[in-house]
Amino acid sequence: MDIKQLKYFYVIAEEGQITSAAKKLHIAQPPLSYQLKNLEDELGVKLVERGSRSITLTDAGVILYKRAKQILSLTKSTVDELKDFKQGISGTLSIGTVSSSGASLLDSRLSIFHDKYPFINFEIHEGNTYELLELLNKGIIEIAIVRTPFNNSGINSIFLEKEPMTAAMVKDLNWTDSKVIDIKELENKPLIFYRRFERLIFKACHDLNFNPNVFCKNDDARTSLLWANSGLGIAIVPKSAIKLIGSSDIIYKEINNEELSTQITIIWSKTGYLSSAGKNFLELFSNT
Repeated sequence: MDIKQLKYFYVIAEEGQITSAAKKLHIAQPPLSYQLKNLEDELGVKLVERGSRSITLTDAGVILYKRAKQILSLTKSTVDELKDFKQGISGTLSIGTVSSSGASLLDSRLSIFHDKYPFINFEIHEGNTYELLELLNKGIIEIAIVRTPFNNSGINSIFLEKEPMTAAMVKDLNWTDSKVIDIKELENKPLIFYRRFERLIFKACHDLNFNPNVFCKNDDARTSLLWANSGLGIAIVPKSAIKLIGSSDIIYKEINNEELSTQITIIWSKTGYLSSAGKNFLELFSNT
């Protein structure tokens, strides 16, 4: 017994006539009658009572009819589900993100994506850029949202707009009412920053002939902001990271330095697996 035989039997049972069922199935009546007889012989039971104009299901036929309805329904839903998966309409998408990507980056895009693909679920892996690159290379995630700078060997990238760094501090450490400062103004002040930005920060300071006073280096922009919020120093973080710790009394000042900037970058492996859902997700950023 196969799916085709079940479908033939189900339509016969629904129509109540071999002739009508044959028309609906777009096949001739004799082959359909032959398929029904073969099914009965295979199962060893009589499925229908044949009348002059119609057929009536036997008790065995009623049982098979109910099962056929369930099986055909499950078969259709399975095929539809696989088609949806292939088209990226359903499934689970594994993505890695750095904490400093910020809510401002993904909120609107995720809403658009969810509205278009409501049956896509997400599995999120958080970490720093180097950790996410490792997860990407191992195939644990399909796509990563990271920050420059990083080694882009073997990966595809979509770079978003550049954003400046900001100096974050509590009121007691504030020295000016200006919302934009030069990095030279941070000379001799206790600085807190994510160590990935160390080279950028040191170069910007050295270009102006001073060494930064490093109070704390860490591995997360959120940590930098939490320490700054405690009044321990001045955090240097990307502008979009300022929402990471929610409401606080921190004062933010944009650092006016062209070289002291970073970019959010969407990356995926050149050789690794990328699902249809992943391709659909990348479309959110392709026109950025």
